[in-house]
Amino acid sequence: MRGFHRVLAGVLRQQRASSQKTAGGSAVRFCVKFSSSATVKSRIRPGYVILGAGLACGTGAVLYSAHLRKKTLAATLEPIFMAQPITNMATLQQASDMRSRMELLILRVQADVCQALEELEATEGDKKFLVDRWERKEGGGGISCVLQDGQVFEKAGVNISIVLGNLPPAAVQQMRARGKNFKTADGGNLPFFAAGVSSVIHPRSPNVPTIHFNYRYFEVVEADGTRQWWFGGGTDLTPSYLDTEDVVHFHSTLKDACDKHDKSLYPRFKKWCDDYFTIPHRGECRGVGGIFFDDIDEPSQEEAFRFVKSCAESVIPSYVPIVKKQMSRGYGLAERQWQLLRRGRYVEFNLVYDRGTKFGLATPGARIESILMSLPLAARWEYCHDPAAGSPEAMMLEVLKNPRDWVGSQ
Repeated sequence: MRGFHRVLAGVLRQQRASSQKTAGGSAVRFCVKFSSSATVKSRIRPGYVILGAGLACGTGAVLYSAHLRKKTLAATLEPIFMAQPITNMATLQQASDMRSRMELLILRVQADVCQALEELEATEGDKKFLVDRWERKEGGGGISCVLQDGQVFEKAGVNISIVLGNLPPAAVQQMRARGKNFKTADGGNLPFFAAGVSSVIHPRSPNVPTIHFNYRYFEVVEADGTRQWWFGGGTDLTPSYLDTEDVVHFHSTLKDACDKHDKSLYPRFKKWCDDYFTIPHRGECRGVGGIFFDDIDEPSQEEAFRFVKSCAESVIPSYVPIVKKQMSRGYGLAERQWQLLRRGRYVEFNLVYDRGTKFGLATPGARIESILMSLPLAARWEYCHDPAAGSPEAMMLEVLKNPRDWVGSQ
């Protein structure tokens, strides 16, 4: 194939089976190589194995050997993504805009978290993530990764979405309700772009807490052409039983991520998290908090992106050590019943108060399965349930009614 002299900078190498979505949970992983140049001229020689992008033989890919010049390989990185990116790989590689950078970040975060969870799951069972790559007719798409009925994780979802199109008046009104002031055309629609990663991990053991994280980037184009952008996100922990050491570790890890950028961010976003993840009709918080922020458009787009990147990269070190410590501890039926009651509270918050759920359901072409991925497989409601005074359950409830300064408890 002497005519094959142009090697795409984005090279997809098939890692597993040929299907992107399988009932058994196995999935294709893609190795994506980025080069410092948009195209790389080369001669085909033996010794370097790549996948000839765009060339196929039957159902399998054709492998080619190529010698790539050292100067084009000087700035390469090779993340393993869970599926082929939503945006064309050549477009992502050539672009330096925030849309492309955010998509690459969330692809990597998704893959890193899924790999970390599969490694934990492999210690007790053999469940893998089911990978579902989907497209949205209105524009964009996403990759939903879900692990269900595992031995360590009862249900774990790690989703990314890259969507664009026009926001309907209902979604615009929801944004205006929190202080956004947009100039819209006569029809009330608003062109938008959104990219984000969202995850909720429900473990099987009541001793292991649930974690939620979400990091996103948003752009809208007003009727006069003005472009507004902002970031949002956060990470929070929801234990069924209180282990102070675990909660301090979790908050300390998030604080370290914030302090790299500004020491005032953690206390500000910790309080925002406590206030946001409150269940008003219960008079309690959903969990023990973490950090939460929205509408972040300062001090600059670059600095805001770096902050979001630091927070997203803190998820694994904040959570995995807790899982390793707690997942083998024994528990009984009473602990399981309490865990299901707490998951009932989780459902109440997500369906009644969560802005992300409301926004998703109001967006045209909404993918319900991905939006409701956050809900647990099982939950429980009991009439007038009240834990016994002095019990571990009562101690947990007291913390949920009165949020603490966890970092200050060290």
